[in-house]
Amino acid sequence: MTPRYQLKQIQCRPWTLNGLSLALIESHYENNYGGALRRLNAITEQLESLDFASTPAHLLNGLKREELVALSSTLLHELYFASLGGDGQIGARTIRAALERDFGSYQGWRSQFSSMGYALGGGSGWVLLTWVPRDGRLVNQYASDHGQAVPGAIPIMALDMYEHAYHMDFGANVRAYVDTFMRNIDWSAADARFADAQQTLPPRPLVQTEFGDTPSISVEEVQAMMKVGKPVQVIDTRPKHFVSRQGDIAEGVTWRDPERVQEWMGELSKSDPVVVYCAYGFHVGCKTAIKLREAGFDAKYMNSGHSGWKAIGAPMRLQP
Repeated sequence: MTPRYQLKQIQCRPWTLNGLSLALIESHYENNYGGALRRLNAITEQLESLDFASTPAHLLNGLKREELVALSSTLLHELYFASLGGDGQIGARTIRAALERDFGSYQGWRSQFSSMGYALGGGSGWVLLTWVPRDGRLVNQYASDHGQAVPGAIPIMALDMYEHAYHMDFGANVRAYVDTFMRNIDWSAADARFADAQQTLPPRPLVQTEFGDTPSISVEEVQAMMKVGKPVQVIDTRPKHFVSRQGDIAEGVTWRDPERVQEWMGELSKSDPVVVYCAYGFHVGCKTAIKLREAGFDAKYMNSGHSGWKAIGAPMRLQP
């Protein structure tokens, strides 16, 4: 029977690497990558033979945890070898511009990535350069036990910091190993993976089709406007029962009854923007913003509402 997971050819050419011996790379590929793959297929075969409904919980939990570790190890080792094989010179590539944007400079990224590797000396884990589609940015992350992946993110580069990756050549000299890895990065391949990763769509946003034409604003944007003293009229329009139950209100914000908009809108200025919000950013805030816009105000609803305001740690006070 053909194994579920097939071996991938090593992507770097081991004999061309600078400062990493053939013996080290061969052992790493054959024993550690190969071992993870063989273990993954053995676990998968065992899982396929189970009757999940009658399998004891401890056995099922253990196998699924080991499956996750083996699968992650297999994939990260494949990325590790694909990260090697270059001259370490990034040049004027697309990924360089992204690193400069997200880390301040290429050297800023390089220092952070290397330092994370140094810090794992004597321990174990991975250092990953990862693309996060949600925010459209690159981050450096740790991955211990071949896991701790950022959900929905795509690793672009992997540095293996388990001792099997370097001890044969470098002993305990972790800094020398990390520096050697950096000199062997294949930036052309990394740039290609980055281009592929950028095609991944971020998670689908919340869409309120019934209020699709009503402009919204984020809680962070509102907080920034208030901090710098930009003229903005922020109105809490949670229903009365929410205000009574929750008992608090954002600092510097006034509450107004959403059922009596016609009565209090005359207190507002049409020369300054208006932001209204409800409990969570749904229909009450949206409908209030619509009424104000129909009356000629430059009004938006704050998405995420009162709960979003609290979630970002904005200042609150008790409602009188």
